[in-house]
Amino acid sequence: MLRILIAFCLTVVATTARAELDIKQVTSPGGINAWVVEEPAIPFVALEIRIQGGGTLDLPGKRGATNLMAALLEEGSGDMTAQEFQTALEDLAASFSFRAFDDRMQISARFLTENKEEAIALLRQALIAPRFDQDALDRVRAQVIAGINSDAKSPNAIASSTFYANAFGEHPYGSSIDGTIDSVTALTRDDMFEAHRNALVLDRLYVSVVGDTSAETVGAMLDDLLGDLPAEGPPLAEDVAFGLDGGVTVFDFETPQSVAFFGQAGLKRDDEDFFAAFILNHILGAGGFESRLMTEVREKRGLTYGIGTSLVPKYHAEMILGSVASSNETIAEAIAVTRSEWQRMAREGVTAEELEVAKTYLTGEYPLRFDGNAEIASIMAGMQMIGLTPDYVVDRNSFVEAVTLEDVNRVAAELLQPDGLHFVVVGQPEGLESTQ
Repeated sequence: MLRILIAFCLTVVATTARAELDIKQVTSPGGINAWVVEEPAIPFVALEIRIQGGGTLDLPGKRGATNLMAALLEEGSGDMTAQEFQTALEDLAASFSFRAFDDRMQISARFLTENKEEAIALLRQALIAPRFDQDALDRVRAQVIAGINSDAKSPNAIASSTFYANAFGEHPYGSSIDGTIDSVTALTRDDMFEAHRNALVLDRLYVSVVGDTSAETVGAMLDDLLGDLPAEGPPLAEDVAFGLDGGVTVFDFETPQSVAFFGQAGLKRDDEDFFAAFILNHILGAGGFESRLMTEVREKRGLTYGIGTSLVPKYHAEMILGSVASSNETIAEAIAVTRSEWQRMAREGVTAEELEVAKTYLTGEYPLRFDGNAEIASIMAGMQMIGLTPDYVVDRNSFVEAVTLEDVNRVAAELLQPDGLHFVVVGQPEGLESTQ
């Protein structure tokens, strides 16, 4: 019954008004800042913790350490073995998630109000006193290596990893957060404790709490949960320039269908033109069947089942990325059409009708993201990490509406670089050769 209630809480559907949240900013007695939304209607709490750094903090020769460490946080802590920890979590009908990404650690917890104290104590134990037992390390390491081996046979994974390696070289962005078979095989328990010490720190912490709680009690809860983490972490990675010129890189791989991963330099999330670029990208390739690339590459020519693009403003570099798959015989044409549409939009911009349709969609779908406590907690933590204020939830759609046709078309001319667009193609494409 408790599991059913949690599932219900995670899937509560919100109305449009739900986006107008009453976000309270709290600072704990110990100095931990958090955003809190009180929602007492259902006895359930969602807690989201983000810590800047993530896989970019891997030490030289230790690639994959942060990722492996994160996967081990639920594999035993304190005086509990991995099995005992999972049993305790199940008994509480709670859910914890520990994940490492390129630029952050992400910790999510969902629990019933009646079990809050026990759930927080168990989560604290996982974060503060992980065991990193050798048997758990060996078992999870084997899972990570199995994933690396699987990626080595996946055209999509090969395309993206080749693109990032060529674009960023020795910077952490240039290699997978999973590490390599050699680097992961060499990792030790001491490496796990070191990665834990570097990645889970107070000075890069962002927290949100949503549900049956109060702003008055959250501070003490967070001090209990997080107060014993190290105060500071090691230096963050340096910014890095996007290092690929326009062209094509072909990776020979025996398959009837080629996969292309493509992109160019982008712009920062706090750039004053970000919303114009956001709308531009929606019209170009992120708008599903309404986007130009889907229309030209799939609908008119039948060259693919799908093509899409996205703005990717990472912490240390910014990109516009996309992907498309087509048969070996037609991938060259799909790439040519993609580059042509890139050029046409840079030269001609978008139409007033396209802009209006994009604005209607983007403003209409935004409130639908706030469809449960867990989703709201995740959104709020992400907002904090990129320097937004609580008012953004209410103001965001006005930022979209304020973008003019002149704004979008100016940004199209300035941002889109058809000659700077690079395609990594994995397969045996006809009529395509590497240009570099």
